[in-house]
Amino acid sequence: MSTDTDTDANDRVDARSRGPIARLRASPFLSELLSNRLALTGLTIILAIVVTAVVARATLSYDALTASRLGGTIPDRAPPGWVGPAATDQYLFGTDASARDIFRRSAYGAWIAMKFGTIVVGISTVLGISLGTVAAYYGNVADNVIMRTMDVLLAFPSLLLALALVAVLPDSVAVPSFLRWLPFLGNEVTLGLWRGATALVMVYTPRFARVVRGAALAVLEDEYIEATEALGASDPRVLIRHVFPNTLAPITVQSTLNFGLAIIDLAALSFLGFGASGAAPSWGLMLSRGVENGLLTGKWWMSFFPGLLLALTVLGFNLLGDGMRDALDPRMRDAVD
Repeated sequence: MSTDTDTDANDRVDARSRGPIARLRASPFLSELLSNRLALTGLTIILAIVVTAVVARATLSYDALTASRLGGTIPDRAPPGWVGPAATDQYLFGTDASARDIFRRSAYGAWIAMKFGTIVVGISTVLGISLGTVAAYYGNVADNVIMRTMDVLLAFPSLLLALALVAVLPDSVAVPSFLRWLPFLGNEVTLGLWRGATALVMVYTPRFARVVRGAALAVLEDEYIEATEALGASDPRVLIRHVFPNTLAPITVQSTLNFGLAIIDLAALSFLGFGASGAAPSWGLMLSRGVENGLLTGKWWMSFFPGLLLALTVLGFNLLGDGMRDALDPRMRDAVD
């Protein structure tokens, strides 16, 4: 008996003495995730898109990407540099109807997609966690009011609900001067994108709330929760110190999977004319302009490359999300959309 106790104590001391890298290598979750080839493929795709987005944001000018270049030496609707009778290496993805470089615009579109995807998923995750834990912990009236409201929102198709919400949001909003210096309020931000992001936050919040509520109810059934409450712990302490950490697994998976959905929904809103506007280098808007100005006339590159990057990004998040779900708990497949 004492031998087993000494062994457990030594294991705990060894775990504390190991560095963070060694603890990560010993993590069952990380080892399971790294052994999943599809998850590694998704992670590689996401890292490539993130690097592309950061480099494009740091090196490219938004004003130059949106300005029309018609009438200059650059031909409009020129094919990619590796195809066509007059191929040139200057335009890897060709040019659009306004003689703008599709390669640079597509690269900058990665920044817009990742930024607004982060905003949508981040805010909806925080709201969903708050609403789900409150509904599970307090129950009764709070649970019925919160979850019935979430059920009403979940009853509508996500894109249809987003379109309806965008239609009722204000057409113009005055940004206070003291907020204009914030790094995420760049000149590439159009009101249409913010309206779309706001609508998608309201669409995705019920998904997180439902998943968090289910996980929180399972945690609240454990005996240590009753013991903590019997010792006089306050409600915020129980929720933050005990309930929230034990719901991180489904939250992480749900956030990863919904990141790709948020990007494609933002692109869909822009494609339909309810998101990015003007000449913004948004993937959805580039797809719309490519279909309108080039697809039916054989100028396939105008819509192909933005669509390819969009598809690869969503595929990467889906592969990574599936791998994380399997690594954390295969039984979560029934709890996550």
